Amino acid sequence: MLNELIFQDCTSSHDPVVGCALEGVSNIIAGIRDISIVLHSPQGCASTVALGYDNHETDFTQRKVACTRLFETDIIMGATDKLRDLILKADATYKTKVMFVIGTCSADIIGEDIEGLCRSLQPKVGARLIPIHSGGFRGDLYAGMDLGLSTLLSFVEPWEAPKLPRTVNLIAPQASLNPTWWADMNWVKSVLTAMNVETHCVFPCNVSIEEISLASAASANIMLSHDMGYTFAREMEAKHDVPTILGDLPLPIGLKNTSNWLRALGEFFDAGAVAEQLIESGETQVTGTLRRRGLMIIPRYRNAKVAVSADASMTIGLVRMLFEELEMIPDLLLVRSNSKQAKSVLDAELASLGISPRVAFGVDGFKVKQALATGDLDAVFGSAWEKYLAEEIGIKVAFDLLQPTNRTFYRDSAYFGHEGMINMLEIVANDWEAALRSKAIRWEQYQ
Repeated sequence: MLNELIFQDCTSSHDPVVGCALEGVSNIIAGIRDISIVLHSPQGCASTVALGYDNHETDFTQRKVACTRLFETDIIMGATDKLRDLILKADATYKTKVMFVIGTCSADIIGEDIEGLCRSLQPKVGARLIPIHSGGFRGDLYAGMDLGLSTLLSFVEPWEAPKLPRTVNLIAPQASLNPTWWADMNWVKSVLTAMNVETHCVFPCNVSIEEISLASAASANIMLSHDMGYTFAREMEAKHDVPTILGDLPLPIGLKNTSNWLRALGEFFDAGAVAEQLIESGETQVTGTLRRRGLMIIPRYRNAKVAVSADASMTIGLVRMLFEELEMIPDLLLVRSNSKQAKSVLDAELASLGISPRVAFGVDGFKVKQALATGDLDAVFGSAWEKYLAEEIGIKVAFDLLQPTNRTFYRDSAYFGHEGMINMLEIVANDWEAALRSKAIRWEQYQ
């Protein structure tokens, strides 16, 4: 049973740290090539869509987005004609195969019949029109990503032939707080290649509509998030007989989780020998690196009471690495999402470790700060945002690992796998050293 925290006076959200449903939908759609977006909203919502493309590092020349730019009079009087005209103009301008017509909070308030409008306009345009209601009333970032995935399910066509052997779909690699999440995706692809397994389709990252339509031919789905995607995975299994594997395991973060994940993958694809080779070489890499360059790493961190403030995916993966491999004491786990399935996976993981840290789900800024302030903590694992909070509260050490980060990345750094553990520990070591440097030295005395 999880030791969940109870917060008083939290009927409202103070300093939200998770975006709205529109941001989640945009994060999904931005991963598809040759599509356009018509956004029915005030102009500010276009910046939220831009966040989705920014997360994929999509070049501006590849972004085909139009916005109805609603004003107060449009909200009062209605704006159906404005939306109709923009759809027709965007179709003639962009000439894409698919156009997503996205309603926002404003469209919800108006009561805009986006589905009806798309049906009436479909014979007049070349693009396939796909309406989506993604107003913030409908949920947060993770709910929006689920909504985006559910919309893509309509593109997946039935596959009547036998499943393509040794093929896998990857689900939502972008639902990650790793600032270079595509490095994790590429690590997974490299492991699959080593096991002679093909990555069939990624939902979605740099994929076409045609690739999505053939996703039902794959042998299995692998989810790369514990924060969302479960509904989509169940529907893929029910409608297209594509099972989800490894969904109840922590993601491959740290030594033991990586070994467990690789062995489970190897067992499913009858590649156990390859899995053991990857584990052996990876563990040799980690131990060799730490022996040469991190001799003090375990004594330095032993028995440090730490908090993790992250999404469920990173939190679940980090707990075992911190406790078993770095000999820290995970005392507080603050999870941004509120997934029922993630709670189940975390509960099982904590039970297997025999620890019972304080846990909170669906946290906002107020809850994070309040929880951090009520514990005698030595360090915090999180983003730049938690780093600022820790400094304000008086926690001396905070590790800026996750999004949003102040750290500049000139190369893609995976957090998955054995090299991913080294990448994280490099950040941890540097942040530890920086935190212990005096900020009160009077340098003028040496001038």
